[in-house]
Amino acid sequence: MTPANRVPDDHDEPALLRDQFRQLLRYRTLLAVGVIVGLLGGGYLALGGEKTYTATGEVQVRSAIADPFAAGATADKGINIGSERQTAVSDTVGTLAAGTLLKAGDDVTARKLLAGLQVTNPPNTLTLRFSYTGATPEQSRARAEALAGAYLAHRKARTEESIENMAGGYRAQLKPLEEKRDLLEEQAGAGAADDVTSARANIIVSISELSRKISELKALDTTPGYLNKKPVAPTSPTGAGLPLLLGLGGVVGLALGLLLSWVRLVFDPAVRSDRELVRSLGAPLLGTLPRERSAGDGLLAIGRAGSRLAEEYRAVAFRLAYDPSFAESRRLLVTAPRGDNAAAAAAAANLAAAFAEMGRDVLLVEADLRTPALARELGSAAHETRSPRWAAEEGDGSWPTGTRSGVDVPGSGAFTLIPGTVVDNVPRALTSPPVGRIVGEADSPGTVVIVLAPPVLAYADAVALVDRVTGVMIVCDPREVHRSDLERIREIISASGGSVLGALLHPPRGRLRRSERRPKSARRRSGGGGPTAPSAEPDTPETTGDPTETLGLRSLTLPASRR
Repeated sequence: MTPANRVPDDHDEPALLRDQFRQLLRYRTLLAVGVIVGLLGGGYLALGGEKTYTATGEVQVRSAIADPFAAGATADKGINIGSERQTAVSDTVGTLAAGTLLKAGDDVTARKLLAGLQVTNPPNTLTLRFSYTGATPEQSRARAEALAGAYLAHRKARTEESIENMAGGYRAQLKPLEEKRDLLEEQAGAGAADDVTSARANIIVSISELSRKISELKALDTTPGYLNKKPVAPTSPTGAGLPLLLGLGGVVGLALGLLLSWVRLVFDPAVRSDRELVRSLGAPLLGTLPRERSAGDGLLAIGRAGSRLAEEYRAVAFRLAYDPSFAESRRLLVTAPRGDNAAAAAAAANLAAAFAEMGRDVLLVEADLRTPALARELGSAAHETRSPRWAAEEGDGSWPTGTRSGVDVPGSGAFTLIPGTVVDNVPRALTSPPVGRIVGEADSPGTVVIVLAPPVLAYADAVALVDRVTGVMIVCDPREVHRSDLERIREIISASGGSVLGALLHPPRGRLRRSERRPKSARRRSGGGGPTAPSAEPDTPETTGDPTETLGLRSLTLPASRR
């Protein structure tokens, strides 16, 4: 492990996308709620909505033509299919169709009738497709047929009206020519002039031309179009079926769940990824402890056959052993951010066992003097050993010069434990000279000192030890620790002269909330095997959790009654 902590590249877009996707998947409950809501909505639309039926008819539009069988004759001359589509949905067609339906017993207004009509034009055709959506199959068929028939009738009437108007204009031109022709016939005789005869002949030609045009107009085929596809009653409701609506509901629900998860992620103060943990703490991630369902009741995973948890502890120990900062001092302070300290205690004990397995002389100091429980958790593995000579000479039997315990690790070796005890003044005990003498044992070749301290943000005990045990390892649950907590821990330890060697992540310890775990820790004070806490004396300072409080107590001297 190099001294410089490498922070992942923030511009690695694939890695960022993967991290964001993993973070969204943390909120599986919101994703499940979104999918369930989408499925329920799709099912409601499929089963609870009113059924509708759509009937479709197709009309081919054509123009009036004199001879449809003549060469080059086309029926699309002068047809604007867009205008015809607008005519098909006009109020005039709706009124004609409503009148036809009224005769059949269907009393509906033109506006309501047109509300269910949809007219479309397939590309590159002169076909209008009439689609009507109704409440019943027969209603939709009858109304679609009535609308298509009303359109054809309206177009035929419009064509015939145009022909009649044109024929009337020709007749108006023809009447004065006929009167002039009759006048010229009266003047014609044996001695008639040649100009009268010529004028009469021209008038007769004009009359013949106008009469021919009128005859041609009357001979036009005014068929407006053909009903190529007659509407039939549909056999199934219109719209998406239950499977399709459920699928669409599931997709929409998943999108809703992702949106809710994203909103939850934005406002989540907890550490969202390893990348953020490294950035907030300013130290590398030493390891992530796996969850072992088949783990025994013992605190030590080292020495347990086939344990993935033990292998992870060994990996962390090897990584620390080759860290230049740790190798120089061989002192390690293990603590948690806040809350339950059980995970930190397990990490300290197992790291001590791992270093013992590596052939080191390991001294584990339990500096948790408020709720000491490490000796009880180790159980029968711990047995009392003889204290060193300097402790017997300088100490009065109180912590830390009191009892020492040897902890046997099956197949790995043993390490020495200085168990914690409840004392009157915790800050003064942690800053006493015997503690410095014990921590100084790490200066001996091949010796490692591991100190277990209470949560650093709950009490200032860990901060009081940082100047003696400069290397700190934070044991935390990534789902519970906040980014602001990690930044505050980094600032506190740096200001105290120490450095964070790294973080060790452990899985959630059940579903108990922090407020539910505190009574369990409090019960350890009065539990079996540990002495009861004495009442605080008037001169005993209170601790409020502020790290600066313990720092100020380092220079205090004992009262005269206790010297």
